[in-house]
Amino acid sequence: MSTLRIGMDIQEFVSQFKNHPVLFIGTGFSLRYLENSFTWDSLLARVCYELTGNSEKYLDIKSKKQVGDEYKYKNIATELEKLFNDQLERDRNGKFEEINDIFYENMRKGINLSRLKIYITKLLENKIIRNEKQGEISELIKTRKNIGSIITTNYDTLVEQLFEFDTLIGNNILLSNPYGSVYKIHGCISAPENIIITDKDYSSFEYKYDLIRAQLLSLFIHNPIIFLGYSVGDENIQKILKTVFSYVPHNSELSKKIRDNFLLIEYEENSTSETIVEHDMRIEDNVIRINKIKTDNFTAIYKSLSELVLPVSAMDIRKVQKVWNEIRMGGNIEVSITDDLDKLKNGQMVLAVGSRNNIKYEFQKAKEMMQNYFKIIDESNRQLIELLNKQTIPTSQYLPIFAFSNICTELILVEKYKDQQMSLLEKHFKRIQKNNCSNEQNSIIDIINDTSISNSKKQDCIFYSAYMDKINMNELKKHLINMDDKGSTPYGRLLCLYDCKVYK
Repeated sequence: MSTLRIGMDIQEFVSQFKNHPVLFIGTGFSLRYLENSFTWDSLLARVCYELTGNSEKYLDIKSKKQVGDEYKYKNIATELEKLFNDQLERDRNGKFEEINDIFYENMRKGINLSRLKIYITKLLENKIIRNEKQGEISELIKTRKNIGSIITTNYDTLVEQLFEFDTLIGNNILLSNPYGSVYKIHGCISAPENIIITDKDYSSFEYKYDLIRAQLLSLFIHNPIIFLGYSVGDENIQKILKTVFSYVPHNSELSKKIRDNFLLIEYEENSTSETIVEHDMRIEDNVIRINKIKTDNFTAIYKSLSELVLPVSAMDIRKVQKVWNEIRMGGNIEVSITDDLDKLKNGQMVLAVGSRNNIKYEFQKAKEMMQNYFKIIDESNRQLIELLNKQTIPTSQYLPIFAFSNICTELILVEKYKDQQMSLLEKHFKRIQKNNCSNEQNSIIDIINDTSISNSKKQDCIFYSAYMDKINMNELKKHLINMDDKGSTPYGRLLCLYDCKVYK
């Protein structure tokens, strides 16, 4: 980061990033976007009520776990876990029979799971996204092309669903590729044995967390860190800052660089503010100044992140790290000496070493873009689409040019490519008319289930019905996403028809 001006707006602040930001996501994120989400307090209260049928029982437990001004929720969870386990032992086939079934099934395999944690996974497994937040989520999804990694203390899987990053839980965090990963440092409902919730869990976690913190420290030093879904006084933020500044001299240039890289997004109801302010936080004997924005205008933040342009994409870095890890792990490696990259065989992975004047890297060819079409559209990945300008598209090749040209206005030869695609689609429609692919079905599922249509003609029949506007485009989109062979001609043809119908 360069110098920070007081009162700088979010777009100007983000535009100064030199590396891909890392998101540190807390409970407020899920509370904002899910109808069925909980704070730590409300989660434990819900469990206790479902167990006892008495809302005051939780208050009795909670009243005994106060230290100073704080309630110790990990101690509340410890007592609640004992209560939960004892009651389910006595009532094997009662209200929580399913939880007991899972518990005993795992015990027979030698896996000792907490009944409380099993139940928490059931409470959080069904994610219901708030309808009024769909537009904001669409803007959030566009940011993922620029996000390096995500760290979260949330148990649910909303982050993985939206960002489509690899999930790292428990010890896997210590053996991981940081780019393109979600670090679930407090566990996940997909692995209840790793959920951190009781006093015992936190004691074990603190021992391991020193190793995790050391690994994450390099991310904090080299990347902007954006805290999302936390308040200023949150214990997680306090611990992170304490960790970082216990390794870094407080008044050093490196310390200033890290502080400038930190941004806390704090929720303030109905605020449309886009202004960054400085905020002083006391961490033990030190005062640490960080950047903060208080707002309800998350759309502006997400747009600023999605419009960030960096020399190398986060996706490129993930691919290079994958190749490098393959080399380090002793994978199937070949060394080739060449003065022309085009002469290399089309292997799965290539890491080129040499002069910057002689090596050129292009991330995706047109066919690869078609396979990743919906992800590219969701992310509005203009930089990736612009690579089409460096490629020659044969007249016989299908290309979903309509959506791509809407996102990337820098594309050249757009009208030529549009005419090519319209011509290809029309020619194929006339060809399948002659091959008796016309049909009366109005849905893809009806075509698939129609035994009078041979399997070899089903994709052409789907094309015919879609061309004639008899098939809903949302149904066609689902069909395309679920197709196994996304390198096939039928996929490319149907995709371009979808692209033309929706984005022309």
